[in-house]
Amino acid sequence: MWAIVGLGLGYMTPTVVFDTFGIVSEITDGTVPMAYLVALVVMLFTAISYGKMAGEIPSAGSAYTYVRESMHPNLGFMVGWTSLLDYILLPMVNALIIRLYMEQMFPTVPPWIWVVLYCIAVTAIVAFSMRGTSNFNALLLSFAVIVILVFIGLVVQQVLAGEGLATLASTRPFVHEGLNSQSLLMAATVVCFSFIGFDAITMYAEEAKDAKTMPRAILLTVLIGGAIFFVASYFAQLRFPDNTPFGEFTDDPLPQIGLIVGGQVFQVIFVAAGFTATLASGLASHASVSRMLLVMGRNNVFPRKWFGRINPTSHTPVFNVVLVGIVSLLAIEFSLELISAFINFGALIAFSFVNASVIAYFAWRKGLRKTGRDIFKYIVMPGIGLVLTLLLWLNLHTEALIGGGIWLAAGLVYLAVITKGFRKKVVGFDEAQPVTGFNKVADAPDDEDPVLEVEGAEPK
Repeated sequence: MWAIVGLGLGYMTPTVVFDTFGIVSEITDGTVPMAYLVALVVMLFTAISYGKMAGEIPSAGSAYTYVRESMHPNLGFMVGWTSLLDYILLPMVNALIIRLYMEQMFPTVPPWIWVVLYCIAVTAIVAFSMRGTSNFNALLLSFAVIVILVFIGLVVQQVLAGEGLATLASTRPFVHEGLNSQSLLMAATVVCFSFIGFDAITMYAEEAKDAKTMPRAILLTVLIGGAIFFVASYFAQLRFPDNTPFGEFTDDPLPQIGLIVGGQVFQVIFVAAGFTATLASGLASHASVSRMLLVMGRNNVFPRKWFGRINPTSHTPVFNVVLVGIVSLLAIEFSLELISAFINFGALIAFSFVNASVIAYFAWRKGLRKTGRDIFKYIVMPGIGLVLTLLLWLNLHTEALIGGGIWLAAGLVYLAVITKGFRKKVVGFDEAQPVTGFNKVADAPDDEDPVLEVEGAEPK
């Protein structure tokens, strides 16, 4: 269980709290911890729903799997399509964060160079090997947590010496006259980006030794990750009540925070912690989306000729890996606030449908017993989670809603094409397929169509 929790926390990247600190502090006028509390409540309801579905369907899966099994395969496809947006953009946002670090550390070097170098390096590593170890992840996670603890220690000394709010106990980071509910919801939507990744551990459901392991691991990942974000943001807010010390670097103030709190030596250590955590997350997300595209290609959701093939030398889906690397180059231009909003568009839709899938699966598919306990567990709890996630989704960046809406429309058109005008339904692809080597599906003739079945007919 703790190995799975560690993988989830590594995917979430603990240092990301400092990357978005300036953006959220500006939106809320200095109440970042309160935004994290609101987001944590929403994520806890969703995590409980993920746990219920993972315990009931103990195969490697995701929001796509749960919607497919509880509602309809075609609706599941649309949820998977929407999730694909944040899967594809996660490697790009890691490249963007690295760019923001490097342009502050080396201001004379053109920022695009760092993006190109990063994308080439990560693409090459993933193209040659998609394997990773939980031990390496644990090492990187431990380093990040230790550096955060050192940061808190330094902040305590400086606050007691009169810096920042000059007190360790203050309600200012939670509530003040300038805070309003609209700003708080917008900020909570932004910090949801920090929690992205806790749902990825459902992919390890088949490795769990006990059926109860996965629900507990999901809940613990959100609780521990939320605690790290909350505590770190609270002490950062005590030291930096506003964004004035960051100057022009509010888009990602992590390097400036390290420099102001601990000088140049600590700045290097602080950036190194953020860099390694971001790199680990970048490698994991790059491999994950490449794997997802491979499985979709093998099942003819996407053209198998391109997406479903494995390189005979590296035994990895090189086309998919390079494609994700090319998309990541867009980090040269975009801002962290906008890209995180696009990622949250897909993630919050997926979270909403996981909450809805609990109601559909237990109250409709299985037939809910009419007891107060069951109604509370399988209707009231996920219902609250559904309302909260939709509320955050409605407070997304306008550009993200427009761009995400276009992505959704494209997916609907594509679904209409591959299902022959919705007369067929998508038979779920197997997310548990291996990411390396060869199998019968990958080697099947291209004219076979294992993805579709006629509505109402038995699967092939």
